[in-house]
Amino acid sequence: MFRIFSQYVSRKAFLHFVADAVLGCLALALAAKLRALDSPEVYATLTEWPDFGYRVAAVVGSFLVCSYYNDLYTQDTITSFGEQFFRMVQALGVACFGLAAVYYAVPDLRLGRGAFGLGILLILVFSSSFRWVTDRFWHGAVTRMNVAIVGVQSLAQTTASEIGHRADLNMRVVGFVGVGSPGEAALGPDVLGGADKLEQIVQTYAVEKLIVALEENEPSPTPYLLRARTRGVVIEDARAMLAALTGRVAIETVPSSWFIFSEGFRRSRYALAFKRLLDLALGLIGLAISLPIMAIVGLCVRLDSAGPILFRQRRVGYEGQCFELMKFRTMRVDAEADGVARWAEKNDPRVTRIGGFLRKYRFDELPQFVNVIRGDMSLVGPRPERPEFVERLRAEIPFYDERHTLRPGITGWAQICYPYGATVEDALRKLEYDLFYLKNVSILFDMAIVLQTVKIILWGRGQ
Repeated sequence: MFRIFSQYVSRKAFLHFVADAVLGCLALALAAKLRALDSPEVYATLTEWPDFGYRVAAVVGSFLVCSYYNDLYTQDTITSFGEQFFRMVQALGVACFGLAAVYYAVPDLRLGRGAFGLGILLILVFSSSFRWVTDRFWHGAVTRMNVAIVGVQSLAQTTASEIGHRADLNMRVVGFVGVGSPGEAALGPDVLGGADKLEQIVQTYAVEKLIVALEENEPSPTPYLLRARTRGVVIEDARAMLAALTGRVAIETVPSSWFIFSEGFRRSRYALAFKRLLDLALGLIGLAISLPIMAIVGLCVRLDSAGPILFRQRRVGYEGQCFELMKFRTMRVDAEADGVARWAEKNDPRVTRIGGFLRKYRFDELPQFVNVIRGDMSLVGPRPERPEFVERLRAEIPFYDERHTLRPGITGWAQICYPYGATVEDALRKLEYDLFYLKNVSILFDMAIVLQTVKIILWGRGQ
């Protein structure tokens, strides 16, 4: 495992991505070479550099994008090689349709029908064969790392459980190292010894990494950890590790001091200014592109039920300032006739017929491009909540106001990782994802979130 955007990424998934790119290029080069045997003059022209490189990049790039959107690089969604093969056929099929449109617009990118067809077939053969081989031999070839967890209380138990559920980490928890805190006796043989025996534990169990999972009431065995560190043992903080594994900051395990001294939360003025410029440019482009769609959606909303097409509502934004958020109306006009603010729920009876479709594919949020242009919102950021909910959540959830230190977004890390919330517990979980985003905010992370949002929209996974 290694990290991208402070998250653990499966080496196997990354290997598949790189292999698809390399094997795709080789497959197309081989296809062009084979076709050149029949028509050497025609294919000599088609394979001249750098034009041939552009043609290969178009095909391979389309294949990689379609594979990503078909979950071929998401290990926990693939259960068998047969499913991988079927998804790969789907990805190549969609890529071919997309490339047909590209070739119509840019004829110079055409590879030639013979080489293109043979190349697609070879990509399927090469990539599927590589996946079959890696699936067959991966676990036997990769050595698992022995890790010990320093601490025995709830944080240590949570860390051990999370590692145990992630086979792609290639880690084996050999046990816990006690620090003289309550509860050690209850763990029995899982406690390998006290901190004073740490050097012996490392040698006996061939420990390569120590994960420090201490609660605030547990003493820190700093001298023993220092000795292990200087002897080559990797030391990692459990809270940072859990955040990287889950993509969220678990509030119940994190003291205020962790926010102060942990890495992240860096925001330069130049980065924020660049983010705003991107928001403005992409907001204008998004509004222009979506105007025809919004016209159709507006007509559907008008025909579906009585009431206004657009829905305006006060939300809490940057630094706690309220603004008027715009959406297409997806609920009946009497949704809150009694004046009581309510969260939207799954299968909410207040949602209109067309409203359910708009919510599923996020079309109801298209007018928010106007909010982005105005500066009320960003394309990516925490979801803005209503003032009525913010007052309650601020009182019940620690660190809640920290989510207001950036402009709210049309989409965001919490929105793609967690469904619509209807309870305080849901709000707590979404805040944990928001805090992870605030800790690791960057333009590249924003781009990854936008790509994932498009994936959710294409597959209709919204609510």
